[in-house]
Amino acid sequence: MLESVWHVGFLSKACAAAAFLCGLYITITIFLTSDSETNEYLNYQHRHLVLDLNNSLTFNLTKGITALDLLKDYSDETVDESEFIFTHKALELCPETSPLLIGPMQVEFSQPMTLDQVRTENPQLDLGGRYAPSNCVANQKVAIIIPFRNRDEHLKYWLHYLHPILQRQQIDYGIYIIQQDGQSTFNRAKLLNVGYAEAVKEYDYNCFVFSDVDIVPLDDRNTYMCSSQPRHLSVSMDKFGFRLPYLDYFGGVSAMSKHQFLKINGFPNNYWGWGGEDDDIFNRLKLRGMKITRPSGDIGKCRMIRHNRDQKNEPNPQRFNKIRKTKKTINQDGINTLKYKVTMIEKEMLYTKITVDIR
Repeated sequence: MLESVWHVGFLSKACAAAAFLCGLYITITIFLTSDSETNEYLNYQHRHLVLDLNNSLTFNLTKGITALDLLKDYSDETVDESEFIFTHKALELCPETSPLLIGPMQVEFSQPMTLDQVRTENPQLDLGGRYAPSNCVANQKVAIIIPFRNRDEHLKYWLHYLHPILQRQQIDYGIYIIQQDGQSTFNRAKLLNVGYAEAVKEYDYNCFVFSDVDIVPLDDRNTYMCSSQPRHLSVSMDKFGFRLPYLDYFGGVSAMSKHQFLKINGFPNNYWGWGGEDDDIFNRLKLRGMKITRPSGDIGKCRMIRHNRDQKNEPNPQRFNKIRKTKKTINQDGINTLKYKVTMIEKEMLYTKITVDIR
């Protein structure tokens, strides 16, 4: 075992003491509470307290201090090691390329799918569609954000395929379904802005994947993670004959770090209806001196669930005029001018669904 380190900063002491008191409170509450739904939620909080503390102490753990050591040294309470749930050995970072990947996959949408089936397939998920690998520390914390309305059948297939893929990629992730309330014209880009704003309230995500609900990758080596430049992930869709429809295409599924997203002031909020917002986003990236990266055409293959165009999502007749004005609007329309009202938040094991009024 690594040699003990006796001089620990005030921050570590405070963190350990706070974690012990929170853990003690949650444990006692779970013991005294008989309501099953409350127990499920408290257990979720308990697990994430452990995970967050373990991640925050990674630097100290490499110097020989475990969470258990800190609690022993800085708590007046007697710590029963047999009941202690923290890992005594520091977790290492996950490898850059996960050894769990299987490569090309068969993806079909012909068989019926239910949410109960998807829940059964993914017992390791935490409330809100949260997951983190248990045997290593993920390299990135990723929020997967889906703009949504009236696509429940598509969502079942997306969850069925994506949860196992993301877990094999060894990502610390959360799924956020951002549902537009009411029957006004759909606004994909504004919902993506809302997803970013809501996700960062819950966790210190450093990567954001923006995905349509009807696109599923055909290869799990197409990692839903960020890189030094913005990344376009849905490179070759069956809808377009497994090739890019045009060179500047940035629609479907894309990934940006927090820094990259804020550098372009997020997405435009004024694209109501279908089309144009992804080209505006491409222009923003170009104006800020960034370049799009992509996986190869083979690894970036995706399937799209066939469907008719949604009502209240007709082609935006103003989209071409708006695209030409990106240079003028980039600083005036984006995450810095976002306004919305949350009408409902639903947390279940497969996802967090946030319904919002964006009118």
